[in-house]
Amino acid sequence: MNELEIKQLWQSTNEKLEESFVINRKNTEDITRLKVQNFVSSIKPIKIFTILVGILWVGILGTVVVNLFIFSFSKISHLFLFSLAIQVVLTAIALTIYIYQLITIYQVDITEPILKTQEKIANLKTTTLWTAKIMFLQLPVWTTFWWNETMLTDWNFLQWSILSLYTGSFTFLALWLFFNIKYENRDKKWFKFIFNGKEWTPLMKSMELLEQVNEYKIGTIAGNRRG
Repeated sequence: MNELEIKQLWQSTNEKLEESFVINRKNTEDITRLKVQNFVSSIKPIKIFTILVGILWVGILGTVVVNLFIFSFSKISHLFLFSLAIQVVLTAIALTIYIYQLITIYQVDITEPILKTQEKIANLKTTTLWTAKIMFLQLPVWTTFWWNETMLTDWNFLQWSILSLYTGSFTFLALWLFFNIKYENRDKKWFKFIFNGKEWTPLMKSMELLEQVNEYKIGTIAGNRRG
């Protein structure tokens, strides 16, 4: 075998290796995209169920609030009505976010560029955090439903102290969670306790897979340029 034949063999082998590398990279990317699609799709059932329950809950409580305000405003505790109204409003806001998330989930397309898919996953992550923030703001309201005007005249210092501690604790917890529920705290135990589940875990796995593919593509491009 002369030198020319050796060069031709080397070139042919190199081309086959490059072709095989491109095919393997494409297959890996396609498989990753399918995994991401499956992870995101797995969130749909819980979102749909939550939206249906939320619509029913907001519809019933909203009707109660409106009827009480119109027909029984002077007969019932205003604190009860105020607490109920706050819960309806906060739940309605969270419900709106859930509907937006479901629309976003249905818009995720594995044939889109990875950066575009990453943007949609990031939106789902951010809105999931905000939904939790808003729902936890309801905590103090659950301690004020039964408040009434007679408490101002009939209760003593000890009763008010216990009530203040009770409501104050829920208020502090609600505000603490509102300001501390953020992506930077995702590795903390309390965060994992709240979020590990069918809504959060698939998002994290999807983000990790997309990041791996993106880094792999960037590394490949950089390697080709050096070559």
